[in-house]
Amino acid sequence: MNHIKPIYYSAVAFFALVGCTAQKQVSKTITPITISSPLIIKKVTPISEADLKRWSHLDLVKDTIPGMSVDKAYSELLKNKKGVKVIVGIVDSGVDIDHEDLKSVIWTNAKEIPGNGIDDDKNGFVDDIHGWNFLGDSGFENLEMTRILKKTDDGSVTYKNAKADYEKKYNEALEGKQQVDFLLNTNKVIQTYLKKDDYTLEELNAIVSTDEVLNKSKMIMTRIIGQSGPKFTADIEEYKKYIYDQLNYNLNKEFNGRKIVGDNPDDIKDTKYGNNIVYGPDKEEALHGTHVAGIIAQVRNNNIGGDGVASTVEIMAVRAVPNGDEYDKDIALAIRYAVDNGAKVINGSFGKSYSPHKQWVFDAIKYAEKKDVLFVHASGNDGNDIDLEKNINFPNDSEDNKIEFANNVLTVGALNNAYGETVVAPFSNYGAINVDVYAPGMEIYASVPNNKYKYEQGTSMASPNAAGVAALVRSYYPKLSAKQVKQILMDSGTPLPASVELGENNEKKSVTDTSKSGKMINAYNALILAERMSKN
Repeated sequence: MNHIKPIYYSAVAFFALVGCTAQKQVSKTITPITISSPLIIKKVTPISEADLKRWSHLDLVKDTIPGMSVDKAYSELLKNKKGVKVIVGIVDSGVDIDHEDLKSVIWTNAKEIPGNGIDDDKNGFVDDIHGWNFLGDSGFENLEMTRILKKTDDGSVTYKNAKADYEKKYNEALEGKQQVDFLLNTNKVIQTYLKKDDYTLEELNAIVSTDEVLNKSKMIMTRIIGQSGPKFTADIEEYKKYIYDQLNYNLNKEFNGRKIVGDNPDDIKDTKYGNNIVYGPDKEEALHGTHVAGIIAQVRNNNIGGDGVASTVEIMAVRAVPNGDEYDKDIALAIRYAVDNGAKVINGSFGKSYSPHKQWVFDAIKYAEKKDVLFVHASGNDGNDIDLEKNINFPNDSEDNKIEFANNVLTVGALNNAYGETVVAPFSNYGAINVDVYAPGMEIYASVPNNKYKYEQGTSMASPNAAGVAALVRSYYPKLSAKQVKQILMDSGTPLPASVELGENNEKKSVTDTSKSGKMINAYNALILAERMSKN
């Protein structure tokens, strides 16, 4: 599954999700490494808007919100310390490097002279000042299952599985189109009657008519506004874009998004492609990568937008993830590019169910391990147990889905903002073997292109929250290895409740089913453990 796409399952599920409100629950006893068994007091009031915008930075004990204790770490542990700069590679859809809350933290290649058309540092990339765009002018792509079906049926299990998955997904997209077209038409009835595109619940309730169609539309839109809130029109349009992008590009066998790039995506040695425009041909399409970058590094305490986790990082933009499934070749070369140009942490908020050239990516991960680079990866948004072979989420760090071939990959699941049995976000993939730890991923506020900010949700948001903490540790304790930092983030986390609901069906399971660690990342605890480990 491509993490770029929104977490929409059906119109009903979509509006239930975007309209969810956060209620605090009674939580169980927890045992962070620095505090002995504090009791979390029940907080029944909703999260304030100010807290919601930065809930991932808050503290479970102090605020009864399952954040990562980032604020506490800065105020109590880092106020008199100075960290070294850490380069974080963002392998994603592109980054708006001109964003007001990011431009001061964008990595610049000091070995390259801007705009001279020469590969000054002889790394194979001309004028790669702030990173590299491996997609060139391409923006939309097929899903990998679509690309497999466009090739000859070789009778393989992979082809048969791809065909079955494709047919299921295509039928779901057609159903989604019917739903979104119905919603758009229903909304249009109200807009036409009120003679305005945007309207409030009060204006809707004030409609009095004997027109049967109008009254039915009023009833439906009242329900939609009740679930989605005042941004319902934008939500409908976003849902429409997702569905139509699937049918027009992701699942369209006649569409070839790679042609414009000009390379052979099945030849790993064909590396002379792409350009240095790291936000791509349409800056708005870099929304996902810009949001991810903001979670990690948007400037703290500047009274605009949100706050990043790490204040001592530089963001290297590596564009390799389209609207659709990424190519294995692009991901492998993107990881190597980030490693070769100094990244110590790489964030990968992407993934898919099929990986024809997975070995290229495995080799790139091993290369990163050899160079002591931590690769932080999102677990996926399907609500599945990815320990099961049928649910494998690529890339991963195991050739058999059981035994790790590298020790530098941290796979992250997503958290909701209420501690208790529902603390794991329902869309988050999980797995006792293949998920390492959890981080905030529901309703995360961060930068999006053109100096804007937005709430987004997904394991795509959990991964950069974790990567931000990893970068903090690497900044203040630079002698610790990637392997050590990974273990610190897992060992120092706040324990999840003993019993949690997992997946879209809210199946109640033991904490041991969630992940290897059974914990939520905690920056405060991680820095304390890093201090101890560095002394030893």
